[in-house]
Amino acid sequence: MHIRPIEHSDVSAVAAMFRALAIEFIVHESPPEAAATFLRDNDEEGFLGFLRLGHAYHVAEVDGELAGFIAVRERQHLYHMFVAKQFQGRGIARALWDVARRAAIVAGGDGSFTVNASNYALPVYEAMGFERTAPTQCVNGLYFNPMKRPG
Repeated sequence: MHIRPIEHSDVSAVAAMFRALAIEFIVHESPPEAAATFLRDNDEEGFLGFLRLGHAYHVAEVDGELAGFIAVRERQHLYHMFVAKQFQGRGIARALWDVARRAAIVAGGDGSFTVNASNYALPVYEAMGFERTAPTQCVNGLYFNPMKRPG
């Protein structure tokens, strides 16, 4: 496995992976109009916008194939973390988290992080030391669990 900062040429594949995984694991709980808005906001143009805003993205590759990606916003909020289905359960999420966490701290973050975890991802974030800070929320038709990991 190789983890590196995202490159412009990765954005299309990252957006496609996001869409496939979000449909299966996130927006299936949402009304169709909320799902459509979320997917539109996180399409290829959306990812380019997140990069322009300074979100720090890293991608993981296995044998040259995109296996997953992670993004941290403002050195303290885990914004995106997705691993392709065929690579789940192999420690890729943990490796991505370790790289992104270190990069955020080196860039001046204090080591504490928040995340809005999908119901599906709760066990992954709990295994990485995140704890719920509130019950499951629903905002604009999307369900998530606010979590925090102290520094």
